[in-house]
Amino acid sequence: MTAVKIVEVGPRDGLQNEQITLSVDTRAQLVRRLAASGIRTLEAGSFVRADKIPQMALSELVHEQIRDVPNLQTIWLTPNLRGMSDATTAGVTTTAVFIAASDEFNARNINASTEQGLANAKEVIEVARNQGILVRGYVSTIAGCPYQGEVPAAEVIELVRELIDAGCYEVSLGDTIGVGTPRKIRTLLQSISKEVDISKIAFHGHDTYGMGIANALAAIDCGVRTIDTSVGGLGGCPFAGPGAKGNTATEDLVYALGVDGFESEIDLDGLVATSWWLSSMTQHPPRSLVAHARK
Repeated sequence: MTAVKIVEVGPRDGLQNEQITLSVDTRAQLVRRLAASGIRTLEAGSFVRADKIPQMALSELVHEQIRDVPNLQTIWLTPNLRGMSDATTAGVTTTAVFIAASDEFNARNINASTEQGLANAKEVIEVARNQGILVRGYVSTIAGCPYQGEVPAAEVIELVRELIDAGCYEVSLGDTIGVGTPRKIRTLLQSISKEVDISKIAFHGHDTYGMGIANALAAIDCGVRTIDTSVGGLGGCPFAGPGAKGNTATEDLVYALGVDGFESEIDLDGLVATSWWLSSMTQHPPRSLVAHARK
């Protein structure tokens, strides 16, 4: 049986894009519930300015509360050297950096060109590696940008190569606004696989047009074995448009993989229960179809 690794991004990418701000205790409880459901790798928080992203404030306290959870790899976003310093002080062992494949998106999101953003990411990677900290890379807007539209595949491939060469153990490709289709994702991944080891590639899709699961399965068909998802479909890109769904839901992918015969030790009922538990705090129901079907 072929195994597919799920990286749960709800506690960071999911909550970061929600309107509410959960307490440290609740964020830690979310991580513990996900781990109890069989999740073994997850984004737990980010070291960013609290005045800019209050949802991620006090991530060092979340880390303190969950560091004893067994068999769990936690990933912490560190967008700059200040964040990397704070993460190091907190004692994290895995961090992440990001860059968009769109010049316009980088200009508006990080106030820097793609070249400058990549240079910044490489600085963070170097500091992390010198301290024995693993680094995951993210390349966003791989299937389209809300500002410039189409994103050339060559730009995506070049950034993937740069991040891997700089020392990222893995690069997650993000369809940030969820405009990808299985054919587009498959074509891109086939091109990437000619340039880099596909085992170092993960896929991170959004469900804006209901393509999240289809695109994830297309990525798996191309040899990708790591997929990012968010419990309950939590989060999503604020630029995807009003009414857009969020990240691909973890429980939807777990269900799809089980039907298709892929190996998984994740408790689907536990995920569904966590989705509904969390919905009472996010003040909206889960965006996951499986969560509603198995309520």
